[in-house]
Amino acid sequence: MKSLITGIKATGQLHLGNYLGSFKQAIEFQDSYDTYLFIANLHSLTTNHDGESVKQLSYELVLDLLSLGADPDKATIFMQSDVPEHSELTWILSCMCPMGILERAHAWKDFKQKGLRDPNLGLFSYPILMAADILIHQPDIVPVGSDQKQHLEIAQEIAKKFNNNYGPTFKIPKELITLTKDVPGIDGRKMSKSYNNYIPVFGSEAEIQKAIMKITTDSKGIEEKKDPESCNIFAIYKLLGNSQQIQNLQDKYTAGGVGYADLKKELLKLYLEYFKTAHEKRIELAKNPKKIIEILEFGAEKARKNARQNLDIVKEKTGV
Repeated sequence: MKSLITGIKATGQLHLGNYLGSFKQAIEFQDSYDTYLFIANLHSLTTNHDGESVKQLSYELVLDLLSLGADPDKATIFMQSDVPEHSELTWILSCMCPMGILERAHAWKDFKQKGLRDPNLGLFSYPILMAADILIHQPDIVPVGSDQKQHLEIAQEIAKKFNNNYGPTFKIPKELITLTKDVPGIDGRKMSKSYNNYIPVFGSEAEIQKAIMKITTDSKGIEEKKDPESCNIFAIYKLLGNSQQIQNLQDKYTAGGVGYADLKKELLKLYLEYFKTAHEKRIELAKNPKKIIEILEFGAEKARKNARQNLDIVKEKTGV
């Protein structure tokens, strides 16, 4: 069976962009791929220096994934920090990675452009840890959004450099582009926690409604016909609705006689229905934290076994 791996950083609430950009497809593939799903809590330390916050956000994210359909009997679900082989391989790969690759990384360039002060080394070397996360498990594919493709390309480049130096070692994973374009946020930009323009997946109904009702639109009046293809409401609706639902909403746009407030209510109705089962499952899962810990322990044991085997080969070849 071929394998895949994907991770998510515990920085806050899971939002629609996170779900559609990576985890929806990874969860769907768990029936046909040996799937590794991990919480990238070590990556969280680049920006979050509150230990209790990192711990709680990581735990909440596990609940999210299980609620959305991640099955511990099919997928290996674990905390990144519970598999120290990730960190050990990071150092080895850092000794193979040219500085120029990291200087060209989008995340680093964005950080510098924003003029933020006192960047830490973790922010700069972030792509190396990400490469180690991937390569340590020798996956065939990695589900990524189009905006994350560069990180996988860096992992591929480091793997090729290692293989050229030490002989065939790492499998070169292929990307599975999960979306051809970014999930739009409520302001039209890419949905992101950093922009605070996201719609939470597991927020309360009031939180979700508040986010949706803040979606930016043009100033057309109720009676005017509207262009669905230039509207943020419709752009998000299309990602969740079936063909008939999408057509029905599109007809309302082109017919006129409906205001943006009502169109937002249509999106809210669809959004709540789409994630209804997941919300109900999450409530039940939260009642049994011991079970969540057991799932993580089981996943970490399996992930460590696989990672250890691959790391032993790397260490033998590098002479350490």
